Parts: sequence; structure tokens; C-alpha cells
Amino acid sequence: MADKETLTVDMQPVGRRIQIKPGQTILDASRSAGVGVISLCGGEGWCNSCLVRIASGQVNPPTQSEIDSIEEAQIEKGYRLACQTIPLSDVRVDIPPESLSTPQRLQVEGKDFDIAISPAVKPIDLELAPPDLKDLRADADRVIAGLEEVGYPNTHVDLPVLEVLSDLLRKYKWSVRIVLHDDEVIAVLPPGSEIFGISVDIGTTKIAVYLVNLSTGQIVEKAGVMNPQIAYGEDIISRISYTRDTEDGRAKLQEVIVNTLNDKLEELCQLADIQRDQIVDSVIVGNTAMHHLFAGLPVGQLVFAPYVPALNRSIDFRGGELGLNMAPGAYIHMLPNIAGYVGADHAAVILSTELWKTKETVLAIDIGTNTEISLVFQGNISSCSCASGPAFEGAHITHGMRAAPGAIERVQIKDDEIKLFTIDDQPPVGICGSGILDVVAEMKTSDLMDEKGSIKAGSPFTRQNAKGLGELLLVPAKESGNQKDITVSRKDVNEIQLAKAAIRAGLEILLVEAGISAQEVDRVLVAGAFGTYISVPNAIEIGMFPDIPLMRFQQVGNAAGMGAVQALISTKHRHLISEVIKDVDYIELTTYADFQKLYMNAMYLR
Repeated sequence: MADKETLTVDMQPVGRRIQIKPGQTILDASRSAGVGVISLCGGEGWCNSCLVRIASGQVNPPTQSEIDSIEEAQIEKGYRLACQTIPLSDVRVDIPPESLSTPQRLQVEGKDFDIAISPAVKPIDLELAPPDLKDLRADADRVIAGLEEVGYPNTHVDLPVLEVLSDLLRKYKWSVRIVLHDDEVIAVLPPGSEIFGISVDIGTTKIAVYLVNLSTGQIVEKAGVMNPQIAYGEDIISRISYTRDTEDGRAKLQEVIVNTLNDKLEELCQLADIQRDQIVDSVIVGNTAMHHLFAGLPVGQLVFAPYVPALNRSIDFRGGELGLNMAPGAYIHMLPNIAGYVGADHAAVILSTELWKTKETVLAIDIGTNTEISLVFQGNISSCSCASGPAFEGAHITHGMRAAPGAIERVQIKDDEIKLFTIDDQPPVGICGSGILDVVAEMKTSDLMDEKGSIKAGSPFTRQNAKGLGELLLVPAKESGNQKDITVSRKDVNEIQLAKAAIRAGLEILLVEAGISAQEVDRVLVAGAFGTYISVPNAIEIGMFPDIPLMRFQQVGNAAGMGAVQALISTKHRHLISEVIKDVDYIELTTYADFQKLYMNAMYLR
């Protein structure tokens, strides 16, 4: 309990708690606690970027600024502006992902779930009698007999474990924890050792790795890294072309992924203070091309109609076959693909968001370089894939950059003033994907450009560049961290138009095929790393999302990664998603009659 002179603010889901003096705001508390709550206006109450929800405790009544900027229905649910809200007692505050800066969002991405734990592996502790002149059984036979004695008959030990078995039995003095995968011995550990698994979401641009305790189902560590295949092509088509044009190109793209995963596994093992042999299982997902490139499957056929994958169903193989540094006999389970461009990652999204059992009409949008979308209507699931490109990662943008310190991630233009928020509150050096989306939306709202994306003259923020085209001066050189002007050009706006048009056209086609309008959608789930970062109102403003009530949108983080975790800790969920995707109706946009018409119409900023 806090004493009388202080109040406790519990900030979730970041898990930070701090004591403040009476009269301080929630924003003051977040700053003191090192929690990156976005505040474009610096706490003046007009930018609406520091939205939080008061989950428990007493606070001051809503101020006029809040009444003017927050919908009444949201206020009734406890939503407030952190800069205007003063605790009157100990409080618990829930901070939505969009109100957190990028590093904080990365810590909390992914929706919680509660499922029964039933992994594909089982640990069994054995006390074995060592061999002597009267008992000359082979080491493997001794282990198999010991397992049969405790209720596991018909087991076997294959070569990867046989290579280390004799040394380990003697090292652990015949007291061991054996790990079984079905009837196969896959690991030999010290008695009582915790066992772990990894879940991996291989995105076209980023890779997310989760280390999971298989006894508790808890994620104990996680890490993200750029996909090293970017060096061989920014998008899927470029990488497939590399495999076709370069001898051993497919093997090279597989090798760089495996090497990167091994680096991340080493990092996670050090953080969790475990040995790599304790990692005894894995589930890996990715879009169809990433899935195939990791598994070493051919991808050339994916660029030619009818765009057929080499494999749709799930597959299991040993990690050691690829050189992945886990327990000697540990397996990799890859979830099933849905179609040529809707992969195992979207199957994982369907699994973790429980689309397979909802009775509502739901859109699930997993935004990335390759955006995958599903619509659930009357219990049926239809899916498509959109080539949205890397603009949302800051690529192809004049001053674009990844979400790193100094990247502009939120922008607001109001009352002839540009307000910025940079990652780690560093001087601005560039702009990341969420920032460029904000800029385009704010320019449209402020009438600084037309619906075609042409930047208008006559504003103190706009000017002509060397090519005679309009551009927005976002940060003058004297205020930037690299002494260079940071601008947004007509070309930059066009990159966002191309990306958002692909997504909106895909949405519209799913709705048309179902015979419904966007207004009939009950919920819109926005997934993926970029989906966690964006401002949904701004995505609606530029026409990327349909104009339906904000309360219907829910940002669910890395749903693909969470689906992979569920499949790791539950064999039931592995079987479940394999059955569910058999009934998914896939729509190929490249051959859809009205795609080009819908795509061109979606280019407009309206």
C-alpha cells in the first residue's frame, strides 16, 4: 500500500508500477516510470494521442478537452487522456498499443490466450542402473527398457540422439530426464530440467522469435530481427527471382534464415539462462514463400498462374536437418499453408483470433509487406493476399527508416503547427511507416493535398523541390538530428497510396464476394507489427480501412506469432487449424475481374 503522501499507478500491459504525488497526471507517472506514452501536444490536451483506459481506482472528472476529443461511449468505458487525468486513489491503467511508442509496443505485442497445455513432447525422469559385467545391455536398450518400466513401451532412439547418448548418460551419472516426441527419444537432459520450445513467425521483412516454457505455456523471452533475405530482394517476387537466376540461390536464402535463427536462439538462451539442448520442439510459420524458402522447397511455381504451392498441409522434420541449434532430435512443425500467397502465418492468425468459431461478421487484416486478409461471414472464411509492399516499413520513402531511435512515428498538424513524436524522444532523423501514414492523413485533413495526392502550394509547410514537385517540410535541418531537412514528397505520398490501395481493394473484393457492405462488419481485427503501430483513425482517413465506427476495430499485435505459440503448446490446436483451413475459400486477386478497377479507385485519398 502507498503511504498517505503518495498514490500508486499500475500501468498495464507493460507491467510497470510507480508511486506519484497527489495532483500529478497519468502522463507524469508514465514519464517517471520510463513508459513511452505518446503525447504529441506535450500534455496540453488537444492531440488525443495519449489515450488510456482507467481499469480501476478513482480519478478526476473528464476535462472539457476530453469531452471535446473522446467519444462519449469511450468515456463511459473508462477511456481518458493521460495528460488530463489525475489519480485520486491508487489506480490501474490499461494503455492501448497505439498510445505506446514503438519499443514499448514491441514488449507487449500479441493477444493473451488461455488454452490447455498439451505439447508434442513429454519429459520422463529415469534412474538407470549403470552397466556392469553381469548387465551388458547397450546404452540405448537400457534407456528403452527404463522407459518401458515407467509406462512407455515401444520407444526408439534414432541417430541424432545416439551420437550423444552414451556420453550424456555417464555425464549425468545415469540419472536423466528423457524427452519423448511420440515414441522417439529426442533429448537427454539432467533430471528435472525445464523443457522449452520456440515459435517463429518469419515475415517478409521481420522475424519474431518466442521462447516458451512447455510445462507452463508461458513466453519467457522473445526477440525480433530483420529478415536477412532483404539483402536478396525486398519483396517475395524479387527473392523468388533470385532463386531462379542464381545457382544455389534457394539454398542461400535458407541458410541466411537458419543462421539468423541460430543467433537469436543463442541470445534467448543466454537471457533465460538455459542450454540449447533444453529447446526440444518448435513451430514455425510464414507466408507461403517464406515457409517454402525456410523448408528448402521450390518457389518458382508461385509466380506463375495458377500460383500453386509445393505443399499446403502441415509438415514435421528435425531441426538438425537444417542445422538449427536445438536438442539433437528436436522437431520443427510447420503449420499448413492456405494457398499460394496466403500462408501458414495467416493460418496462425485464424487460430489465435478464433475466427474459426465466431458467429460474428469479422475482418482480420494481417498487415505487412504481404498483407493477408480474411472475412468471416455466416461461419464461412474467405481469404486473399495483397502485395502492399515495404512502404509501411519506411522503404521507398525519401527520408524513410525502420522504427529506431530518432524515427518520427507520430505526426499531427493543427493550428498551423506540426507536432512530432520520435522514438526514444530523440532528435528526428527520418520517418518510419506509422509516421508517414500519419503525415498523409494529416495533410489530407489540413487540406495540404488533394484526393489524388498532389501537394498544394500556399502553406508555410509546403514548397517545391528541385524537380518542381510539391513537398512538405516536416523538420527543417536546424531542428533535425542529422542537420538535414526531413521532407515528404509527392512520390512518398504515392508509395502510401499504392500500399493502402492494395489493402483496400482486397477488403472490398472479400465484401463483394460475400454480398455485404463494410457497415455490416461487426469487428475488424488489425494484426501484424505495422498493424500494432498505426493510428486506425488515420488509416480510415486515407481510405485504407472502411469508414465504420472506431469501436469495431481491435489491434491484436502479432497474431501470427501467438498462433504459432498456441500450436507449440497444444497438439490439439495443431490438428484443429489443419482441419479449419480445409474449408477456407481463397480468392486470387490477380485474376479477379474487377481487381484493377477497385485498386485504381482505392488510390484516391477519400
